[in-house]
Amino acid sequence: MSDSLTRGLEAMRAQMDPGVMSYLSSCVRCGICAEACLFYTETGDARYTPIHKVEPLRKLWKREYTFWGKLAAGMGLGEKLAEADLADWEELVYDGCSMCGRCSMVCPVGIDIANLIRKVKVGLAAAGFSPPDLVEAGKRAFESGSPMNVSVKTLEATIRVQEKETGIEVPLDVEGADYLCLLSSGEIAGFPEFIGSLSKIFKACGVSWTLSSDYFEATNTGVQLGDMKLAATIIERVIAAAEKLKVKTVISPECGHAYTTIRWDAPNIIGRPLPFRVVHIMELLDELRRDGCLKTEGITEERISYHDPCNAGRRGGVLEQPRKLLDMVAPNFVELPESAEMNWCCGGGGGVSSNERANELRLQVFSAKKRQLDAARPEGLVTACSNCRHMLEDGLEDNDMHDIELIGITELIAEHLVADTKPAG
Repeated sequence: MSDSLTRGLEAMRAQMDPGVMSYLSSCVRCGICAEACLFYTETGDARYTPIHKVEPLRKLWKREYTFWGKLAAGMGLGEKLAEADLADWEELVYDGCSMCGRCSMVCPVGIDIANLIRKVKVGLAAAGFSPPDLVEAGKRAFESGSPMNVSVKTLEATIRVQEKETGIEVPLDVEGADYLCLLSSGEIAGFPEFIGSLSKIFKACGVSWTLSSDYFEATNTGVQLGDMKLAATIIERVIAAAEKLKVKTVISPECGHAYTTIRWDAPNIIGRPLPFRVVHIMELLDELRRDGCLKTEGITEERISYHDPCNAGRRGGVLEQPRKLLDMVAPNFVELPESAEMNWCCGGGGGVSSNERANELRLQVFSAKKRQLDAARPEGLVTACSNCRHMLEDGLEDNDMHDIELIGITELIAEHLVADTKPAG
């Protein structure tokens, strides 16, 4: 047995807790999950069925953790998990699964299939079977703090531009602020106006907030890769930055992956509770709206639809907040078919967007989103995830759907903000 296979098997064995084994024993192989997966529905390739992506983990469980499997193994029978299995499943798991969790919603016995696929990733990463692009992103995240090598100097330059455009100071390294806001590298590089929009809204509402020059990255490449050591390192960096500035609440920006990782996954990854509250920016803006602080004026007359980010919405529960915010400025809002918790993924979650090898497949499966848009016929499409926004831009461009305008909710609210709003309290 090679060292690579040994590492992979050991990593997967470490994932075999009672919950995982219960899931594996409960699966009745009904195939219902297949029709919920855009990688299967849009390709017709049975290899992309969600439960098939779990096969390496299932093989290990059956052979080493079941009575009949152990008996067969003792007699020299039964399937062994081989290195070739790991090599074959790398593409299926990393290219053909966005970890959207839609499959988990339809499982008749309640299996969290996406969680099982993540366990497979842990084994593949330990064995060295991961996409080179994602591995490099992980190295950059460890060495520089950013998977895209976005430096503090880049952040500071971006802040200066936004301060010039808005006339509002963006706080950096303010000790004792109520909120520490994280940012994804993709946000800083692609949608810097998010920072300016935050500064407008928070100033209008009297919100005490800050960014950290010690650590600002919201993306956890370790989770996307399946490298739990790296995932824990990134989480500890967020904790250290928050504790240094003595903040009570950490804001996850418009990034669904960032939210579920720091809000729901982080305590389990590091083995202890977080020393601060975590809110998605949509949750905070809705709190400000509810408290009467966040006020808008004017409307957008366009026919607007909302793309629910899979992680923030389906897995994180942030579903109603963005719709309440859109009610403030978009009277011509129209839901996409199969929206909210059953929305179709943009195709780029779970690290797929960082994996150039998967680009052709990712654009192919965008056809699920295209059907939604064709049915709703929106003039504008709003989302609350910077990665989704990047993927939607790619998909719209690839399908010649140039007439649909894309915008983030925070930016949209800031455009209609009543500037003289009185601070809450």
